[in-house]
Order: sequence, then C-alpha cells, then structure tokens
Amino acid sequence: MPFLGLLLVLCFRNIFRNRLRSFLTALGIIIGVGSVITMVAIGTGAQREIEERITAMGTNLIQIMPRRMLFRPGQGNTSFSRPNRLTRQDAQRLKAEASYIQAYSAVSQRSFTVSGLRGSWPVTVMGVEPDYLSIRNWKLLEGAGFEDADLAARNRVALLGLTTATNLFTGAKQALGERIRIGSTHFTVIGVLEKKGVSGGGNDQDDVILAPLDTVLTRLNNTRNISLITMQVARKEYMEAAQKEADLILRELHRLSAQDTGDFEIINQADIIDMASETSRSLTSLLAAIAGVSLVVGGIGIMNIMLVSVTERTREIGIRMALGARQGDILVQFLLESMVLSLLGGLVGIGLGILVSRILHALQVPTAVKPLVVAAAALVSALEGVAFGYYPARKAARLYPIEALRYE
Repeated sequence: MPFLGLLLVLCFRNIFRNRLRSFLTALGIIIGVGSVITMVAIGTGAQREIEERITAMGTNLIQIMPRRMLFRPGQGNTSFSRPNRLTRQDAQRLKAEASYIQAYSAVSQRSFTVSGLRGSWPVTVMGVEPDYLSIRNWKLLEGAGFEDADLAARNRVALLGLTTATNLFTGAKQALGERIRIGSTHFTVIGVLEKKGVSGGGNDQDDVILAPLDTVLTRLNNTRNISLITMQVARKEYMEAAQKEADLILRELHRLSAQDTGDFEIINQADIIDMASETSRSLTSLLAAIAGVSLVVGGIGIMNIMLVSVTERTREIGIRMALGARQGDILVQFLLESMVLSLLGGLVGIGLGILVSRILHALQVPTAVKPLVVAAAALVSALEGVAFGYYPARKAARLYPIEALRYE
C-alpha cells in the first residue's frame, strides 16, 4: 500500500506539472464520454416519449381496419383497390363472440366542416360507442358522455376535443350546452374532453368531435360501413390469442379460407410499441457509435502524450532503475498515469454529458440519463487508459538503465 500510494503521488505530480498538456490530452476522452452519454440520453428520451404517446392512446389495444389494397394472383401479382368491407355487422359479431375483450368500440371517421359561435373549421368527426373513452383512457373535462340509449335513439349529441372547443367557442365551459352544425345537421355539445396532446404521428388528438356511432352512420355518412374496430384486451398476455380469435371470426363472417388474403388487417398495439422501440434503440446505438469514435481519438491522444512523456523522462527512468526500481515498477507507474489521466477525463465527460442532457431537457428535448450508461462510461474511460497506455509504459519499462542515464 505505501508503494502504491507513492506511485499515486508521483502520478498526480506529473499530471499537474503540465496542466495544459494534460487537459488537452484528456479533452478527447471528455468530449467522447460526454457525447456518448448525451446521445444515449436523447435516444432513450425519444424512445420513452414514443412509448408514452402510443400508450396514451390506450393499453392492450387491437385495431381492425379494412385492407384497401389486395393482390390478384397470376400475372405479376397485380394489386387492386377494393371498397371498404368492414361493416357494423362485423363489429357486432366480434362484440358477441370475442372472449378476451373487456371493452370494444366500432368507429366511423370522416372530416367535416363544423360551425360554431366563432365560425367554421374542418374537424375530424368520429362516430364511436360509449366504451371508446375508457379504451382511449380519455376523461371528460366538462359535462358527461353519451350512453347506449343515445346510440339506439340516434341522438344528435357530441363531445368536443379541447382544441375544437377553443376554435368553435373559445373554451370548454363556453362550449357546454351549445349547438354546432356538422355538415347540415345540428348537434348539442354535452361534454368536452380533457387535453390529450399530439399523437406519435404528429396529429392533434384534441382537434376532434365524438358522436354516437349510429347517429354518425345514418345522419352524416349514410352508410353501414365503419372505419375501424378498436378492442381492449383484458390482459397483455392475451393479446396474441385475442388477435387470432378476431381473425378467425372475421374470416368466417367474410367466407375466407386460411389461405386467402384477408380483406381486413389487424394491428396489435404491442407490436407497434416493440417496432417503435426497436427503431429507436437502433438509432440510439448508431448515435452512440458515432460519438464513440471520439473516444478512440482521445485514446490515441493519450498514447501519443505518454510516448512523449517517456522520451522526456528517460533520464529519470534510468535514475530510478539505478536506485533499484524494477521493470514492473516502471510499467505500473506509467500505466497508472495513463489510467488516471483517462479516468479524470471520463469523470469530467460524465459531468458534461449529464449537464448537457439536463439543459436539453429544460429546452423541451426529451432526454433520460441511464445510470448503467454512466457507470459503463467510467469503466470504459479507465480501460481505455490501460489499453492505450500499455505500449508507452512497456517501452519505458524496457529501457536499459545505462543508456537511460546517458540520455540528455
């Protein structure tokens, strides 16, 4: 221990003897470690935000939509478009027979020009069923939602998103109880939805109007076709089974065999989250790899300065050997200097990376610093000092004492 303590004292004395040179040598490590932590923090923050936005649409969701393009087997497997074949009957059959579903809503979606007290605006109008709000984790800011009786009676009632309420009336309280005109049909506003924010695709989820499904189908769209079916599965582990069950029910209803291409497609929310997370992880790894190049450059800088240090201190090495220092002692001394220099650069780089990540977070850029990445950065910086400092240390240890004493 006393010997190691002496080496550490000599190590810090040599590093701080040439402060500017030591700082410039460690600068590559500082920039490299700081860049890796910042890039990984940005990638992790983006991944979490994407997952949160997808989850904000609801949990354990399965969405069924009509497949617009089908392929005709034969010459070139040409594609062709077919009309929407997802109907109210399909939705009712799924509701009656699907065994893994705890909440369900068919949806009919279309854009209309909607008029209110402040003028007219293009708004997405969605015909939905009462379960839709619970499926989407959507709560009411003002008023109340509609019920099954409103669907059966085809009542002309509507729920407004917060953006729509502001555009048409200046606010949620002002919109409640007022009448709006969708196309040529008047509706009464019975509720205003809480703010949902921007979706993962960049769309404003609050610029919307929800109305009873049967009212929209008959009074606005004049059709029995629906845009999609949204189902919430009771538990996450049932997602795959629920998806297969829905596929079988619809194939039977549409008279499709197992070999036929379905005229519908089923989207599993878990698959969407996994795909988005995998894409984000790949991007984060790429950014970290690019930032990691500067770590290699920093390591080369440490090797270069340690070689210069060996040359400058050749006579000192010779004196130490003449006084009884062994090759191993010289090797450990220079290796320790290289490792400490690299580790100090790594620690400063960690602080810089965390600081930049917090500044970006304050500027509304999503970031998340992982403790594991910070620990890995510290370890890599120390190991880099050993890896790039070994050759100069070995060169110093293999000097001949007599030739080293003669060196001027």
